[in-house]
Amino acid sequence: MSKIQNALKRIRDAKATRDPARIDNGETGAAEQEPARDPRDDTIATLAMREESIDATGEYRTHKVVEVDRDKLREAGLLAPEMQQRLLADQYRLIKRPLLDNAVGKNVGVIEDGNLIMVSSALSGDGKTFTCINLALSMASETDVSVLLVDADVPKPHISRIFGVSKEPGLIDLLVDPKLRVEDLLLPTDVPGLTLLPAGQHNDQATELLASKRMADLTQRLARKYQNRAVLFDSPPLLITPESRVLASHMGQIAMVVCAGRTPQQAAADAVGCIDSSKAINLILNQSSVAGLSGTEYGYGYGYGYGRTQSKDN
Repeated sequence: MSKIQNALKRIRDAKATRDPARIDNGETGAAEQEPARDPRDDTIATLAMREESIDATGEYRTHKVVEVDRDKLREAGLLAPEMQQRLLADQYRLIKRPLLDNAVGKNVGVIEDGNLIMVSSALSGDGKTFTCINLALSMASETDVSVLLVDADVPKPHISRIFGVSKEPGLIDLLVDPKLRVEDLLLPTDVPGLTLLPAGQHNDQATELLASKRMADLTQRLARKYQNRAVLFDSPPLLITPESRVLASHMGQIAMVVCAGRTPQQAAADAVGCIDSSKAINLILNQSSVAGLSGTEYGYGYGYGYGRTQSKDN
């Protein structure tokens, strides 16, 4: 058994001891509730035309609508080629479902603050930003769930750059200036159900800011105010910078990307070991060689293995 498999077994065993009801066949959990309406259920066009109404909700304070340029994302290697997009979309439907069930699910035990999801990796180049963007787009297609994509990779804010919002105030500004409200800085996109929060200004004290009470208050506000919203944090790699470990302490779920044939097994195990054992850890296998619908091989395959949320291997 590999070290990654051993790590996953330890995660599952620990969870089974702590709360066996959450890893059954999915029949237990909180009673079904009618989801609360989220302002993001409106289309961006409708929101733009109803400016006064938007201000009344406190959701947006900006006239800027971010265009999600899929061609630009493909050129940057952050979306699969069009010929593979449908197959990849189907895989992300499988990947997102356990995460959403843990966050806002109706038929399983919902994890506390499970709608706060950090996407990270052990090392750089493993595909965590690719995963974060595609996961956000897939989740935004849900009818009952909206998505806030937060660029929390403050050392290298790639999401802010690729979406053209690197000069916009964002996460770090919120932590520096107590007068700012998160609602003031949210940026709607032209994808219904998807909102952005940029990284904001560079700050040498980013680790301390992310560890602050203000950050804890901010994440709790996001978790509580928008319970039908998945908040995805694109994080630095766990073994590269201290920011990601601090950020993980505020999350309900961790989605760690492991690159097939690239991420050393020891690095993956060490990264899992960096995370509080009480957290729900999800491992996503990137760039595995998977047979496509036509029987051919392609390079954007995603498999997934879930730690504390599943009762059997995937």
